[in-house]
Amino acid sequence: MRLGKPRRSLRWLLPLLALILVPIVLWTWWAEQNPRAEREIRVLVQERLTQWFPEEMHPSSGDYGFVHRLPEHTPEAPRILLVHGLDEPGGIWEDLVPVLEREGYDVWEFRYPNDQAIDQSADLLATYWPTIRTGAPVVLIGHSMGGLVIRDFVTRWRHPVGSPPAVDGVPVHGVILVGTPNQGSDWARLRVWLELRDGFATAFDRRFSLFAGLRDGTGAAKIDLRPGSDYLEALNARAWPESIPLRIIGGYLLDTPQGLTAALDSIALELGSDALTAPLEDWWSNLGEGLGDGVVAVASLPLDHAPPPILVQASHRGLVARLFPNDPQPPAIDPILDLLAEFLH
Repeated sequence: MRLGKPRRSLRWLLPLLALILVPIVLWTWWAEQNPRAEREIRVLVQERLTQWFPEEMHPSSGDYGFVHRLPEHTPEAPRILLVHGLDEPGGIWEDLVPVLEREGYDVWEFRYPNDQAIDQSADLLATYWPTIRTGAPVVLIGHSMGGLVIRDFVTRWRHPVGSPPAVDGVPVHGVILVGTPNQGSDWARLRVWLELRDGFATAFDRRFSLFAGLRDGTGAAKIDLRPGSDYLEALNARAWPESIPLRIIGGYLLDTPQGLTAALDSIALELGSDALTAPLEDWWSNLGEGLGDGVVAVASLPLDHAPPPILVQASHRGLVARLFPNDPQPPAIDPILDLLAEFLH
């Protein structure tokens, strides 16, 4: 009898797992074939939930909008507005903010439902933009998808080329994109794991509700981030205003191992030809560029209207955030300071 019970339980368990997994597999297959329709469904679901459950879907105070990181500053200090990326729980700027403070900048964050369609996040930034009250220059820094939000806002709302501004407020003085997938990222397909990280990281800071995850959006951003998406095609087709400097910083994980170049040179010397070593060097270089920072490939960084990206060795988050407290300063911080000095002095 004891041996029979697990078998009977297993007979119930397998159909139950199939009942759960089959719809997921079918939805995933359908969504991969119909990204445009999937996006429309996700946006519609978010709109309907907001209409039907306005209280549950309304964010808590401080969840979204402008957050002043350094209340004590001189009125003439240049303002830096930081824009985070997809499913970012909030710690991405903790290493950059103190450095900006020491340099005398007035630092703010823009927080938004980072799982919603990217154009909706740019629209939200446009809603808050007129509330900025400063006569000092304003520079925007975006990490990952935050850079796309900035580009969308600048080219469609505040400084559209060939059209009057669609929103009032201070002009944008400069833009820095850090690890931004300007040509898309296939890693956005794994958005569900980022959502889990976001949920655990913010569980103790936000008002609990079954709607807590949905307040950040219903996942349309992952479709916008796919290479060749309708959103990216439209965004990349827009002209960038020549009066606003735009710079890009990106990361790569793989560096040429110590001794590899010397070893390849020795092989070429022995063979009297680089017929073997040249393909190996090209293979290693292509591997590193394809991997990029682990989320955004090097080829996804460039834009026609911006100088070539500044590349540093770092992971996607490691560009601006330490993994452990004793780690050295993230490698993108010094280039950010150099670019700010170039824009503002």
